[in-house]
Amino acid sequence: MPELPEVETVRRQLEPVLAGRTIARAEIADARLTRPHDPLETAVELTGEQVEAVARRGKYLLLRFRSGRVLVIHLRMTGSLSHAPTGALPTDAHSRAVLSLDDGVDVAYRDVRRFGTWLLLEPDDVDGYIDARVGPEPLDARFTARTLAAALAGRRAPVKAVLLDQRALAGVGNIYADEALWRSRIHPLTPAASLDAARVQALHRAIRRVLLTGIERQGSTLRDYRLPDGGSGAMQREFKVYGLAGEPCDRCGTPIDKLRVAGRGTWFCPSCQRRSDS
Repeated sequence: MPELPEVETVRRQLEPVLAGRTIARAEIADARLTRPHDPLETAVELTGEQVEAVARRGKYLLLRFRSGRVLVIHLRMTGSLSHAPTGALPTDAHSRAVLSLDDGVDVAYRDVRRFGTWLLLEPDDVDGYIDARVGPEPLDARFTARTLAAALAGRRAPVKAVLLDQRALAGVGNIYADEALWRSRIHPLTPAASLDAARVQALHRAIRRVLLTGIERQGSTLRDYRLPDGGSGAMQREFKVYGLAGEPCDRCGTPIDKLRVAGRGTWFCPSCQRRSDS
């Protein structure tokens, strides 16, 4: 599933394509994309809207219109967006929607597993919808070690599980949680509330570092993630633990191990990331 760096990369590539442009025509071919709302009605509502900005909150992509309305796009596991001159984009069974812009460019949405969603919100509904689903932005200047400590406080769940909770921290998923925990030398099963101030500070620095590096590398291209311009990200070349079970730890040489936390495959170094709470 695309995480914060991947969605931010998509946002940066789409911003110059969409900002200031008017949607001349919208086609939504998959009713599942907008349910429970009628896709034809959503397409009619989108037609004529002028894009003011392309924003992001956590893993949500936000097309903000001059009208104040917002199209909230969640790519989920296999959703992707691409753009090209009208008629130049290939279509297949997984093509779900197309926004045709007033300058002759199409922005197409493709989703193999069909878990992605499009939701058009009225101005008064936007903040409430987003704030109920995502917590603080980890790259925001206001996100400090104290903010992270507050999110972890009182949580008996493993720290890995709390990092995956989008209401505790926006945008961090399986990949970047594992990479941040390795960098901060914290075992993924450590109870979140047991982390002392020094380890919270180390985790705060690690989260920001891996996310910023992920953005610099244009995300991690694994399986279905592709950039709107057709390119690939390169963050996967810098993984320290994710998906590397059996490979030597880059820091100490111990083979990387794997377990499951909160139902997700979790990679860590059993030597560098010892549990100190057990």
